[in-house]
Amino acid sequence: MAGDAGLPEIRFTLSELAGSLGDFGTIIPLILAVALVSDVSPHYILLFFGIWFIATGLYYRLPIPLEPMKAIAVIVISGSIGSGEIAAAGIILGVLFLVLGYGPLFAAIKRYVPQSVVRGIQLGLALLLLKASVDFVFRDPVFFALGIAIILTFLLLCRCRTFPDLSSLVVIGVGVIGGILVSGIPPVSLIPAPQLIVPLPSDWAAGFYTLVLPQSVLTIANAILATSLLTKDLFKNDVPPKRLSLTIGLMNLTSVPFGGFPMCHGAGGLAGQYRYGARTGGANIFAGIIFITLALFFSSPEVLSIVAAGALGALLVFVAIEMGKHSIRTDSLPVTLLISILALVVSMTVAFIAGLIVAYALLAWEKKRGIVKGRGAPDLSIENP
Repeated sequence: MAGDAGLPEIRFTLSELAGSLGDFGTIIPLILAVALVSDVSPHYILLFFGIWFIATGLYYRLPIPLEPMKAIAVIVISGSIGSGEIAAAGIILGVLFLVLGYGPLFAAIKRYVPQSVVRGIQLGLALLLLKASVDFVFRDPVFFALGIAIILTFLLLCRCRTFPDLSSLVVIGVGVIGGILVSGIPPVSLIPAPQLIVPLPSDWAAGFYTLVLPQSVLTIANAILATSLLTKDLFKNDVPPKRLSLTIGLMNLTSVPFGGFPMCHGAGGLAGQYRYGARTGGANIFAGIIFITLALFFSSPEVLSIVAAGALGALLVFVAIEMGKHSIRTDSLPVTLLISILALVVSMTVAFIAGLIVAYALLAWEKKRGIVKGRGAPDLSIENP
């Protein structure tokens, strides 16, 4: 893809650096929480994030983000899941998405999943990000308000004159200073020797039923279909779903057995990086360098939690707004709204399945009544599956 026409040259500007931090408010809290409740090492989670951020920046030349697989992260945080089950799930998912990336299946998936369903997943994720930001407000209202004020100030500066949006850099900087003032300077911690994680026979079944099933639907809907659609919205470049599936498969197969955490792309991360200035793969390379540096020297829980929680929450608010404003460009607002509400109050998996059922039911009803859909209708057919 590096030679594809129409893709931007990789840039290393202050705007790209600012954009590289746009998804840290999601990534860092999840990594920290997983490291605190499980036997997975944060050193190697961060190291493989860094390696693959750089690799995807060079490959796509766009700020295609990486995130921990959220369903797996939430299940690990809420229950007693060991590194063996996590590794088994990551390997299974790696094989699954590698196969999907090479085969013709994603062309069919893209054709028969209506646009309104994908937009609903985007809007649901925006609502979940807003919900997460509320938790940060109660934990740290002072730095949350300060972060919001900084971002709004940069918004005004950028509108009044040609001025790069460096708000994420300033917010993270203020958050680090605040964390040091409250907790002191954290200790330096060097990365330990790597260990190969070999899942036990029992880990494969447990990892499949507990982690793979809920994560696979979310990955297809948000990390692949929604990310591909949002890339077209933001950059006018088509990143096919099968390419995103291919890189998800490769990075999990090469990372998880050596201590990494299951990773995917994500529409929320893309919206976050774009919102704070990322326009090329240079933002990914900056993020990769930051993560590798943290992995080698500063990956203790004390270091990862040094940024004031309110500062991260402020970043999440504007990421949610960026995501939400694109999600309303849908061919069926009722379906999109239904999915977003279900994603918020039930789960992303239930929302995705229910959205498909409702979208097809509406299509059948419209065909029965002879209603012709206008431009932007989803490319799907009940008679010709």
